[in-house]
Amino acid sequence: MKKKKKMKVKAIVSIGMLSSIAYLLMLLNFPLPPFPNFLFIDFSDIPPLIAALIFGPVAGILVEFFKNVLNYLMTGSQTGIPVGHIANFLAGILFILPTYYLYNRLKTRKAMTVALIVGTLTMAVMMSILNYFFILPAYTALLKFPDMRNLVVPAILPFNIVKGVIMSFIFMLLFIRMQAWINKFSIIKNA
Repeated sequence: MKKKKKMKVKAIVSIGMLSSIAYLLMLLNFPLPPFPNFLFIDFSDIPPLIAALIFGPVAGILVEFFKNVLNYLMTGSQTGIPVGHIANFLAGILFILPTYYLYNRLKTRKAMTVALIVGTLTMAVMMSILNYFFILPAYTALLKFPDMRNLVVPAILPFNIVKGVIMSFIFMLLFIRMQAWINKFSIIKNA
């Protein structure tokens, strides 16, 4: 009983710490020159992926959620409604969940590489669909922007693929060093 309670506290503290790290990484964003200036790359989806691998998918979702809530509270939103934060939250979930579930099947470096590719493609395709039907129309309605749905295929889809590839590359550099540690502590998932 005492050991299980200690593991729960460790999970809660770890989720808080990873959320803080993700929030700080979210602040270190930058645009890529060939893409529109409202698309930014950051590496804030790496801590939620680590949380998901160690503590399970709910922990990864919580880190994504807290990261975006912190960012919204600290920086606000142009629209008053956190449309961009909701988009970031959805993109993060669409990246980490497929990656988590595929990696969990085999737990090898090759499985992680395949999982990151599938996570990147899932995020890119699904965010293109969500941008076309919901996110870009919300910006059009709230900020009186012109209809930007024509940017989905030439800008948003390739941007999300590039973002996923860059995040996957950086994550693999960390994962190679952390794989044994992640597998050792992933037992805490049920806590």
